[in-house]
Amino acid sequence: MREEYAKYYEEGKTAEEAVKRLVDIIALLRSEEGCSWDKVQTHKSIRSCLVEEAYEAADAIDNEDFDNLEEELGDVLLQVVFHGDLGGAAHKFDLRSIANRECEKMIRRHPHVFLNKNSESIDKVLEKWENVKRKERGTSTQTDSMLDIPKALPALIRSYKVQKKAAEVGFDWDDVSGAFSKVEEETNELLAIYQGDDKASIMEEVGDLLFAVVNVARFLGVNPEEALNFTSSKFIDRFGYIETAASLQGKRLEDMSLEEMDKLWEEAKVRSRDPDKRK
Repeated sequence: MREEYAKYYEEGKTAEEAVKRLVDIIALLRSEEGCSWDKVQTHKSIRSCLVEEAYEAADAIDNEDFDNLEEELGDVLLQVVFHGDLGGAAHKFDLRSIANRECEKMIRRHPHVFLNKNSESIDKVLEKWENVKRKERGTSTQTDSMLDIPKALPALIRSYKVQKKAAEVGFDWDDVSGAFSKVEEETNELLAIYQGDDKASIMEEVGDLLFAVVNVARFLGVNPEEALNFTSSKFIDRFGYIETAASLQGKRLEDMSLEEMDKLWEEAKVRSRDPDKRK
């Protein structure tokens, strides 16, 4: 250990000390005597890192892996501190201003707590939250609110939020049957053109179909992102079964016919539905 860096090894006794330790470490890494990689990073170059770390933290939550969650939240915090250091170097903002701005926002958006001690229902609280957000961002129309939904969100989540905004003013089906009919309509439109050469129109129709499916999910109270992730995991599990089963038969998937793989796939489906067959 370099003697002059001994302080960086000391664990913070309080949250404030621990965060300051991280701030100091990032500052060192980005200094002239720091790390060559850290020194050249920009907000844009580490943008994907922020997104990935947030998803890894979300994955730890889904898995109820709290040890991993602690680690992943640290990685998210690292990204915030890193961006704070970048902002400070450019004289735009720093971790202090980031935290203070968030504190002020929380106070503004919780008037029922900071200005009024009367208890309110969750629906009323959310209504006030949305009203304050609109005032802060200057979104006077419902279209403004839709445009304010970040494009960087996963497409399923963004479309879900867009549809909810439309539904708030009554632009919606009366019930889920209308949403199901729309899925059928969009499927038929895609079937009518999918064999053609107009890739732009095919992409548009695929998008329309996905948007319609998200609408069905919204009516059924299902988060489409979670539903698709669940199915992707289920697919991986079943595919893993057919690959293992094929290996036990001394076969490679590349050498098997689709019919042979389909047979193992059906076995995997039965196995996933019958707990006794998973053992």
